[in-house]
Amino acid sequence: MKVIYDFSVWAFSGMLRLASGGDSKLARLVKGRRPVFDEVAAFRAKFPGKVAWFHVASLGEYEQAKPVIAKLKKEQPPLAILVTFFSPSGYENVIKKPQQNVDGVTYLPFDTQGNARQFLEVVKPSVVFFVKYDLWANFIFEAKKRDVPLFLFSASLRKEQVYFQFYGGFFRKVLKCFDHIYTQNHQTQQLLQEIGISQTTVTGDTRYDNVQAISRSPNKFPEIEALFTDKKVMVVGSAWQEDMEVILPFVNSHVDYHYIIAPHNIDAGQIAGWQKQIKHKSLKYSELAENPSAGVNVLFIDNIGMLSSLYQYAKVAYVGGAFGKGLHNILEPLAFYIPVFFGKLKKVNKFPEAGISQQYGCGFEVGNAEAFEKIVLALEEQEAYTKAVNAAEKLVTDNLGSADKIIKGVLNNVQWNKKEG
Repeated sequence: MKVIYDFSVWAFSGMLRLASGGDSKLARLVKGRRPVFDEVAAFRAKFPGKVAWFHVASLGEYEQAKPVIAKLKKEQPPLAILVTFFSPSGYENVIKKPQQNVDGVTYLPFDTQGNARQFLEVVKPSVVFFVKYDLWANFIFEAKKRDVPLFLFSASLRKEQVYFQFYGGFFRKVLKCFDHIYTQNHQTQQLLQEIGISQTTVTGDTRYDNVQAISRSPNKFPEIEALFTDKKVMVVGSAWQEDMEVILPFVNSHVDYHYIIAPHNIDAGQIAGWQKQIKHKSLKYSELAENPSAGVNVLFIDNIGMLSSLYQYAKVAYVGGAFGKGLHNILEPLAFYIPVFFGKLKKVNKFPEAGISQQYGCGFEVGNAEAFEKIVLALEEQEAYTKAVNAAEKLVTDNLGSADKIIKGVLNNVQWNKKEG
């Protein structure tokens, strides 16, 4: 199976190189990796001491890593933190500005044996963390061979995944390389125990720690505050076409609300199409400085990076993606203690926080425009709204502390303490 895996990685990376012309996501995935070894060599020259290496797939997993990185840096200040990404969408977002507690950011080279050996030889990490998934076998095997402590956190696994199939022996070996696995839930822990992995601890979802940190000190946007102060605001985050079909009838029939809409993809044509369907005055965020803002009812956010702080202005929020590829982060609005709506999930098991939010009474799944309007109007009743707000606060506070538990476990690891003294 190892031979097949290595051939697959080789073939995959080769095909990507053939398709690396232009500026597509696939092209950027290849081009961005070309200077990796020069980048890590420069990083190591700047930080010659101990290094903690974190690998994430993309931006969502980086958000999960941030509380753990912050806690580790607080407990072990001399450690230099290196973060690797697989996806261009995550990497390109993060390198735009300095990242608190992070000393270096780069791509992870393609998972060949040669790349893994060279990367580990240059970086020489004292400890390695993988976040949630995106487990690359050669890098993990090479770290294990070098006796580097390996940890997986925010793990959330499902029975249908390859690790739990009769043909998944090779991938089970990858999981068994970890010194300890910190899971989001008891279901994952149970699945791991069934395949003989007992070095596990349920520590919850680190995203709760991250969204609470954002809600305590969100970015401020005076131009938006000037537009919507003392208004009843609905923030729509990561909107797809299917989500807008649910929302637009409400937007057109309820002028008492003001709307901040952040599309999932920043596409000028798509935004213009939505604007044509809206009966009230709308503007794009990039147009605010040049246009009179009086009477604007709908503001489209045509950039990336603002959304998590925009929920501070909302009375209620709608989070997109459930009808299609996957629900965006509903914990971001819940951290501001507001009710959150989302579409009918296609992949229920992948997003347990949706079900949990419904159990608490602060999350509301809607299948169509009529259901959406009905629940929003029901929350206009003060007692119902207060109940949902209190439920959101309880949900978030009940689930804090994951990063503390993870780092406490890591620092108590006997082998690592012996090596790193």
